[in-house]
Amino acid sequence: MTGRLTTHVLDTTRGVPAHGMALSLWRIDDAGARALLLRATTNADGRLDQPLLAGAALQPGRYELVFAVGAYFALAATPAFLDEVPIRFGIADAGAHYHVPLLVSPWAYSTYRGS
Repeated sequence: MTGRLTTHVLDTTRGVPAHGMALSLWRIDDAGARALLLRATTNADGRLDQPLLAGAALQPGRYELVFAVGAYFALAATPAFLDEVPIRFGIADAGAHYHVPLLVSPWAYSTYRGS
C-alpha cells in the first residue's frame, strides 16, 4: 500500500461537509521555513478529489495544513472570529495513511489523526 495524506472538513454548525473551503499544504524545514506544496478547495463531501500527497510525494517530515475558515464562514460574523486555522503535524512513516480531519464552526475547531 502506498502512503498518502488526506483531509476532510465538517461544518459542525450546519451538520454538513464543508463544501468549498480553501486550504493550503505547506512543508516545514528544519529551520522552520515553510514551502507551499499545493492549494485546493474541498468538494461537496468536504474532501479533496485526490490525496494531498501520495506515493513518492509523501515524505517524512513536518507539514502544515491551513484552512480558510474565516472566508468559508464569511456570513456568520464580520470580522470572523476564526480566520485561518493552521494544523501542524509530523509524518514519520511515508508508507502509512495520514488523515487530518477538521471539525469546525465559526467559533471553534477540533482535529485528530483519523484513519
